Amino acid sequence: MKGHKILSVVPGSIAEEMEIEPGDILISINEQTIEDVFDYHFLVEDDFITLLIRKPSGEEWEIEIEKEIDEDLGITFDNGLMDNYKSCCNKCIFCFIDQMPKGMRDTLYFKDDDSRLSFLQGNYVTLTNMKDSDIDRIIRYNLFPINISFQTTNPDLRCKMLNNKKAGEALKKVDKLYEAGIEMNGQIVLCKGVNDGEELERSIKDLTHYLPYLQSVSIVPVGITKYRDGLTPLESFTKEDAIKLIDMVEGWQKKIYPEHKTHFIHASDEWYILAGRDLPEEESYDGYLQLENGVGMMRLLMNEFEEALEAAVGDDRRVVSHIATGKLAAEFIKSLINKAKVKFPNIEATVTEIENDFFGPKITVAGLITGQDVISQMKPVLEKYLDVKELGEGAQGSTTKPRLLIPCNMLKADEDIFLDDVTVADLEKTLQVQVITVKSSGQDLLDALIGVV
Repeated sequence: MKGHKILSVVPGSIAEEMEIEPGDILISINEQTIEDVFDYHFLVEDDFITLLIRKPSGEEWEIEIEKEIDEDLGITFDNGLMDNYKSCCNKCIFCFIDQMPKGMRDTLYFKDDDSRLSFLQGNYVTLTNMKDSDIDRIIRYNLFPINISFQTTNPDLRCKMLNNKKAGEALKKVDKLYEAGIEMNGQIVLCKGVNDGEELERSIKDLTHYLPYLQSVSIVPVGITKYRDGLTPLESFTKEDAIKLIDMVEGWQKKIYPEHKTHFIHASDEWYILAGRDLPEEESYDGYLQLENGVGMMRLLMNEFEEALEAAVGDDRRVVSHIATGKLAAEFIKSLINKAKVKFPNIEATVTEIENDFFGPKITVAGLITGQDVISQMKPVLEKYLDVKELGEGAQGSTTKPRLLIPCNMLKADEDIFLDDVTVADLEKTLQVQVITVKSSGQDLLDALIGVV
């Protein structure tokens, strides 16, 4: 009988009290087999459960547990999903993984389209590899929100964009989720001349019918790398395109808000920067439902930074920093530095826009910058600084030794490693400079600029 290997047991937990140990195999709960982590959490919610555990010796223990409803057992599993990850069955014309060079670590080439990761990690799924039973299980367990990558509501066009003849039919699953009251968020990856213009108008109109359970929809521009040989030709959006897109989105927001009290449809920050438009006010983001899609990230950072700066007591400390970031955010970061210098006039922070030589100049976000590009472009900047700057002791509590600040999204979430396997330690050794990884909040950025971290 299939089971799930236990990786660790929390000290003082119910599992430890029951003498459950790492290496044990969980066979069933209440005589029901466990498909994945959602079955597990659903079954352990009862106040009285019976576990079947197989020990490494082969001996099987039946353990009866009486506990509070929702009380955790204190078990983590060898596989966090407790099942194999479902790979994507589409071949989308805009897929970023298809645009990557060879020779990178294997995990970067895995295309997931697993609905369970939507709930666990916020991933967006196309619904194309979900069965009716998967939808029924989401409804039965009342799992929410599920994040859906729509691209378009035109069934025929969706089939073409995803290169999957079932992609249009998969949209009917949204109806079932809506009827069951399951909260959803949506995403449209916009491709010029494909699903923009009139097609986008149609999609937005269709998606408003799923309000209020479809809480938000973001529109993000397709990312285009230099590795597109043999793939569907795609064009980059222009400033004029961005202006039209924002006007369309804000027009729909004005129609939707009076009735539903939500702005619903959102353009990602990239569109506003490309258009040269001011970012919307905080109220327009409806509680920042789509930060991971770059919707409102800069507005939130600005607001947090200004609040932190207002609360800070200025002084004459001298802190020297170099900041490496993508072209997209560079001018924005410079504007925040200028605000900080009002209270901390002696801080020195130079922003370097890292050109994405690895993926190509059309990729401008910091999250896709490689370590080798940071090294090659920061090395001459730092060498020039050290050649012309006479460094000395500053005021008490000050630091004049330059440091390199990088945003945390340049690195893998759980490791100090870039996409190309260059590590932060590699950066420090090669550039001979202290590297500070700056977390995503405005307070973190201010603290880095003034030398608190």
